[in-house]
Amino acid sequence: MIRLIAGLGNPGPDYEHTRHNAGFWWVDEAARLLKAPLQMERGHFGLVARASVGGQSVWLVEPQTFMNLSGKCVGSVARFFKIAPEEVLVVHDELDLPPGEAKLKRGGGHAGHNGLRDIHAQLGSPDYWRLRIGIGHPGNRNEVANWVLKKPSPDDRIAIAQTLDRSLKALPLLIAGDMDKATALIHTSKPPRPKPPRPAPAGVAAQVPLAGGEAALPDASPAADKG
Repeated sequence: MIRLIAGLGNPGPDYEHTRHNAGFWWVDEAARLLKAPLQMERGHFGLVARASVGGQSVWLVEPQTFMNLSGKCVGSVARFFKIAPEEVLVVHDELDLPPGEAKLKRGGGHAGHNGLRDIHAQLGSPDYWRLRIGIGHPGNRNEVANWVLKKPSPDDRIAIAQTLDRSLKALPLLIAGDMDKATALIHTSKPPRPKPPRPAPAGVAAQVPLAGGEAALPDASPAADKG
């Protein structure tokens, strides 16, 4: 089962709505659902909440040390409450997934994510669970730092919000350790909204669906064929 859920981000109003704070957004909502308000615990270097689920304590944390020192909080709580790495879930932004998608995985590298890099070091193991919230990639590696520290576009913010909502439905499964069912729910992305068909060019008949589901082709007579 999962006993510690850590959302990653940067503290302060300047970063509150930036892509890098997707982990904070998820844990904020999890704390609301579990009726476990987050409170600053300076001894653990972050916001901490305790929830009781099925008679078991579950700890929610949001490090307040900035992203590159996220492990200071996660490691402190894990050591104090004797929580093993495989009982830890870290929720973080993921450049390699588009907005609207999320993936659950256990173990692996940090892929250059500074928050994960520090958690690796503080836990002494990569063998913890990660919930990766897609924020998309700017397309240029030199723009990554600016990308994660900016607000997503309105369309991307909607897609991310839908992802948070869907993945939070797996919260009871995650806590119970039913990772197969949680994965099936989290990895099911909402299909994109179909685009309206473009109007046919002037002089060309619109394509009309046939009974068999195919579309009628435009007139291919010599008069319509202009090379």
